[in-house]
Amino acid sequence: MTLYLDNAATTPVRPEVLEAMAPYLTRFFGNPSSHHEVGEAAASALDDARARVAAVLGMRASDVMFTSGGTESNNAAIKGLVLGSGKTHLITTAIEHESVLASADYLRRLHGVEVTRARVDATGSLSAAALDDALRDDTALVSVGYANNEIGTVQDAATLAAVAHARGVPLHLDAVQAAGWLPLAGLGADAVTVAGHKIGAPKGTGILALRGRLPFEPLLHGGGQQRGRRSGTPDVAGAVAIARALELAEHERAGEATRVAAIREAFTARVLALLPEARVTGHPHRRLPGTASFVFPGTNGETVLLELERRGIVSSSGSACAAGSDEASHVLLAVGIAHDDARTAVRFTLPHGLSQSLDPVADALAEAVRAVGSRG
Repeated sequence: MTLYLDNAATTPVRPEVLEAMAPYLTRFFGNPSSHHEVGEAAASALDDARARVAAVLGMRASDVMFTSGGTESNNAAIKGLVLGSGKTHLITTAIEHESVLASADYLRRLHGVEVTRARVDATGSLSAAALDDALRDDTALVSVGYANNEIGTVQDAATLAAVAHARGVPLHLDAVQAAGWLPLAGLGADAVTVAGHKIGAPKGTGILALRGRLPFEPLLHGGGQQRGRRSGTPDVAGAVAIARALELAEHERAGEATRVAAIREAFTARVLALLPEARVTGHPHRRLPGTASFVFPGTNGETVLLELERRGIVSSSGSACAAGSDEASHVLLAVGIAHDDARTAVRFTLPHGLSQSLDPVADALAEAVRAVGSRG
């Protein structure tokens, strides 16, 4: 039986989520914009889903917009808030998800926006001082990942928000990896991104919450649904699904984070005992509870993954959005890891509900690394 340890890439849909969304795929199938009984039932479900999401995020229901996933939400937040502001400077970092970096590059190429990648340290952390140094009078937005998808480093989001707000600049927080592991309310973020398939909802579901009446230029134009911020008939079943998944993840968050972090720490310690040449990437303490990321100098990460899969263990070398690329991870390069070592990366991302020891995984990993190293 395969042990799946690539939960940062995607997670299975939870049974409770399937149960919650099923009626809106069949019996309550109406268009929520239709002014009749069938449409109003769908609209009521959409409103309820929005309120449930807002409660977890500590925002108002009217702030919540449902999207097709994290990539759309990041694109909409960055392009929409920068273009809506009338300003021409954007701050992000070099370790962000591809959807953030590509959105920033789009604004640079086609709209003349100047993009600053604020410096992070060797753990992937963005300091308040580094952000403050990057801020300017014409800065439209700061866009930062709450937790990095490859190395798991968690940013001090509340402090970064305070630094940005002191200069009158809004903060967009990409919380795709953080949801279910870290608190999402009370951080001071002006825009928050969540992807459903990372927390037990179907792929193709997402959230972008925009606080208050921030100037925003929508990506999609048409019938003016979702306060004119995202035209198009909303996916009611998807909204119900992601709201239920987020609610469940938040309810379980504190207990799961503590328990899974302990399993990860024991796993990491065993890996380092078996493979003293290995290096842990990311922040040693301020990291996602379920993320353990390593480099194994002298090997090839993709080959180690194949050896692990032969032993019934599925993990990854980093972002699923860059899978199949021979290029070294931009995240690892940005935190100062040498190119050759960056190509040896292996990432394990653990699920909610994990209870067993990962000692057998560490043992299999040691076998895999030695097998690959002996060929080199």
